[in-house]
Amino acid sequence: MAHFNQNFISSIEQDLPPHLTMEDFIRFSNKPLRPSIRVNTLKIAAEDFIALMTPKGWSFTEIPWCEHGYWIELCHDIQLGNTIEHLQGLFYIQEASSMLPPTALIAQEENSAQQYVLDMAAAPGSKTTQIAALMNNKGLLVANEYSASRVKVLHANIARMGVSNCALTHFDARVFGEYMFEVFDSILLDAPCSGEGTIRKDPDALKNWDNNDVKGIVNTQKELIDSAFQALKTGGELVYSTCALSRKENQQVCAYLKECYPEAVEFISLSSLFPGADKACTEEGFLHVWPQIYDSEGFFVAKIKKVSSIERHLPEPRKQKNFPFEKASAKQIAALSEYLQTSFDMALANDGDIYVRDAEIWLFPLPFNALIGKMRFQRIGIKLADILKKGFKVKHEAISALNTPISATLTDEEAQAFLMGRDIPLPEKIKPQGETIVSYAGCSLGVVKHLGNKLKNNLPRDLVKDKIARYPSL
Repeated sequence: MAHFNQNFISSIEQDLPPHLTMEDFIRFSNKPLRPSIRVNTLKIAAEDFIALMTPKGWSFTEIPWCEHGYWIELCHDIQLGNTIEHLQGLFYIQEASSMLPPTALIAQEENSAQQYVLDMAAAPGSKTTQIAALMNNKGLLVANEYSASRVKVLHANIARMGVSNCALTHFDARVFGEYMFEVFDSILLDAPCSGEGTIRKDPDALKNWDNNDVKGIVNTQKELIDSAFQALKTGGELVYSTCALSRKENQQVCAYLKECYPEAVEFISLSSLFPGADKACTEEGFLHVWPQIYDSEGFFVAKIKKVSSIERHLPEPRKQKNFPFEKASAKQIAALSEYLQTSFDMALANDGDIYVRDAEIWLFPLPFNALIGKMRFQRIGIKLADILKKGFKVKHEAISALNTPISATLTDEEAQAFLMGRDIPLPEKIKPQGETIVSYAGCSLGVVKHLGNKLKNNLPRDLVKDKIARYPSL
């Protein structure tokens, strides 16, 4: 049962549109959320995923604002996060409303034009990985997270979902206007907020709601949206979103930006973003989603275009020195290419730059080169391989993110055993074949060493699971 305090009720009543009722808001806030997932099209087509999961008792209802998002019903009580398909990154468990901001940011037909995209508050990675899928791993996606512990979670999800066009940063996002002035084609600011829209997931979200706390949050939101607008190219587009419900954290923050840059800010209407979007559309063209409109969490989404350049607030910072990578030599690239081809029948990607640091070889997104020296990055692209005394050792994240030929297909039981860190016995002894990629449902799971009588597990220890969800026999 959701816990409301009277201060919240009194405050939010003033923001509720006249065609909605407080009774419905309270009633829907007390309903459990419909489980929803987003199919990861970087690894599997939506129709193939549906065909894979339907025999396992899944049924799918399309989410109207996300082409590959679905509300799901299951025949069995099973922990989604421990399924093989989740662990190998075929889908992301994501609340339906949170799929709105990336959809608003990058229309499917525009994805090839997005060279430089910024997600200013990215962890845990639901929207970041959705943006990467909309970009089809092209261009450069800078994903920023202020919390050090959440950066680790963000990277884990990016790696699991096979994202290869991402660079991670770890800053207070208010610095982007200074360090990345007018760099990005598109920016998502999913701002820190009071979280009023999450009450269906967290019944205690509003138990201690205080208007004075909201005032402090609003000041931060204004500073962040200003920074985002400075970092946006002329002609670029910014999506500002929150899971808050009050006008203070939403419409008024956007109005503040318009007051700061009256000639440069243009609000883009989202009334036709998807069929039925007009039900949640405000007079400014923003989406103000209340729980009862689509039977979802509450959410706010605004799309803003920068129609003219603005004056830079601060001088350009000094260029960062001591970039720890150098471009790989032609000899190193040729040797790595031969190793991948010989060991895995895998071609070295030609849509990125190969860099070396110590005994590591990395694949950077091509557009990243222009950002070297602008600020520090936590992690760029994907680590392809370690350099050994004789040869190389491919990294799991490279196998996960790159298109790899299918070498050995595992059964459900074998895939479960592999993800639990176990070796896979072979039915009969044959000639050892060395390193091999194993797959499940047409997608790579990882690397094993074929020893002739078994497949020796090479899954990184931090990815080994104690328990894998098992479906009852159907």
